[in-house]
Amino acid sequence: MATSLQMSPQLEQIHGEIRDNFRALANGFQRLDKIKDSNRQSKQLEELTEKMRESKRLIKEFDREIKDEEGRNPPEVNKQLNDEKQSMIKELNSYVALRKTYMNTLGNKKAELFDMGAGSSEPTAQENIQLASEMSNQELINAGTKTMDETDQAIERSKQVVHQTIEVGTQTATTLKGQTEQMGRIVNELDSIQFSIKKASQLVKEIGRQVATDKCIMLFLFLIVCGVIAIIVVKIVNPNNKDIRDIPGLAPPVPTRRLLYVRTGEHFD
Repeated sequence: MATSLQMSPQLEQIHGEIRDNFRALANGFQRLDKIKDSNRQSKQLEELTEKMRESKRLIKEFDREIKDEEGRNPPEVNKQLNDEKQSMIKELNSYVALRKTYMNTLGNKKAELFDMGAGSSEPTAQENIQLASEMSNQELINAGTKTMDETDQAIERSKQVVHQTIEVGTQTATTLKGQTEQMGRIVNELDSIQFSIKKASQLVKEIGRQVATDKCIMLFLFLIVCGVIAIIVVKIVNPNNKDIRDIPGLAPPVPTRRLLYVRTGEHFD
């Protein structure tokens, strides 16, 4: 059927990749029967599951290309392409059913079953096969499109969460940087304050020493003035006291003066 289909180069490439994945899945499940170790079987199932996810993505791209080229292709070509897409979906579901069987055989009940849906409320792989056989082509197209849209929405929500996380991380980093710079400025200001306090303490001590010196000088001058006053008072009270020297610059006390008078009848020539 693949050789009779009329496809664009893009569709042929996607279709070829899907068929290559299906061949790899068929060979993988054949080898799985020959593996006896449960750990190796689990690893092989993980690899096959990844192939199924890749096939699902490619089928979605195949459907998009069909829709893009729908207006340029004849109706019979579009029908053949849609039939091929549904055939690939059924084949993928058959591999999903095989995976479920092997998972149950391994006893790994907690493993996530791979199906065309994204949530736990979606039909299981076996139910998908039964539903696909009972649905028309248009219903299958709608169901596949809906499932792909839901997957796109889930991916978009995940991208938004990642974007929000990056924004929060960036804001946090900016805030931390600002706080670090502010702490640096505070430390510098504290150093300046400490230096100013130290200089002020030294200045206060210097002023205290200067004040003490000035007080000593004033006291000494006061004592000198008191001594000078005492000497002056003693000189005035007892001018004949020879024990006290004359104060330089101070006139000696005036001696007692006698009044000269002329006796009666005497005159000067």
